[in-house]
Amino acid sequence: MQQTQTIQVLDKAFAVSVTAAEIEKEVKRVAKEISRDYAGSQPVFLAVLNGSFIFAADLLRHVDLPCEISFVKLASYQGTNTTGNIREVIGLNIDITGRPVIIVEDIVDTGLTMAHMLETLKGHNPASIDICTLLLKPSKLQVKLDVRYCCKEIPDDFVVGYGLDYDGFGRNMKDIYTII
Repeated sequence: MQQTQTIQVLDKAFAVSVTAAEIEKEVKRVAKEISRDYAGSQPVFLAVLNGSFIFAADLLRHVDLPCEISFVKLASYQGTNTTGNIREVIGLNIDITGRPVIIVEDIVDTGLTMAHMLETLKGHNPASIDICTLLLKPSKLQVKLDVRYCCKEIPDDFVVGYGLDYDGFGRNMKDIYTII
């Protein structure tokens, strides 16, 4: 029997829930789907900082399309809980008018941040907007969202690693860990 690897991040203990190998397999699968679905177009990938930076980098290395990437930063978490307040820290700095946009997010849980972002982006008249997330917590969604690309659905647990953090720490872990 394999022993579960645990880590300590600040005052919390976490155990591996998704291995780096599983993450890589799912990222490649989603990149292939995006490459197929967007063949013949030049999408703009809009990565949501800070959490999606590792996922976005890995995803784009496997997307076989001419594309651009830009970054926005929204904040809604404090510690292990969402505040429900969404602050725009870094805004859109690229013209997306008439362009297909793919939002790249680390995790969609309540969906409130994503709903806010979708409303904001619609005002810039993109050709289309799709959501691509590393992780999705379907049981926690508070708004109806069409998440077209998802690497993995997870239960309503707090996770760190592969870009996800706990108070700024834990992002650099190769695996994804669940709080224990």
